[in-house]
Amino acid sequence: MAADRSGVFRILEGAGNFTPEEVATALELIDEWLELGEHSGYLTYVMESVSEGNSEVLGYACFGPTPLTDSTYDLYWIAVDKSQHRGGVGKKLLKFAEEEIVRRGGEMLLVETSSQETYGGTIQFYEKTGYELVGKIKEYYKPGDDKLIFAKKLSQAGLADRVPTVIEAERPPAVVRVEAPDPVLTGSVRALLEPSDQASAR
Repeated sequence: MAADRSGVFRILEGAGNFTPEEVATALELIDEWLELGEHSGYLTYVMESVSEGNSEVLGYACFGPTPLTDSTYDLYWIAVDKSQHRGGVGKKLLKFAEEEIVRRGGEMLLVETSSQETYGGTIQFYEKTGYELVGKIKEYYKPGDDKLIFAKKLSQAGLADRVPTVIEAERPPAVVRVEAPDPVLTGSVRALLEPSDQASAR
């Protein structure tokens, strides 16, 4: 939906460590998802807070199957509104992504990020959530900026704690809604809706 896209754009612009080119690339993936849905290969979800009929995007994640692999996925983007940093939104989004990947038969999630100092918090986030640094390509992005590759093996055990609000077998493929487990945060994680689904899903 347009509101979701605008919310993601606001988050990316306010992050402070994404270049205009990177923001444009992230939005291109969102546009492909909105146009093609599952066929785009870019599964895109937002976490939103809903109060008094108004909703606000708190963060988003974009991931998809790695081409030419049996069960490996890539996390392309994960970003959280600055006002929500250290509030658990990033962990909830990542946990949801991992569970959704396992539900789809995935067994490994790869993450690539920058080695620059401004990404120090990002690196710590992945380390604290069980990701292992498995590779480094020196000066990949530019001199002094290495590409860091993190990986995590996923398992069905992680699905045990997930309680979806809609029975999996009955869930429409283009609409996903999972209530945030923290009762203090009135929010949910859901897929950005394809244009053709807006009327029936809202």
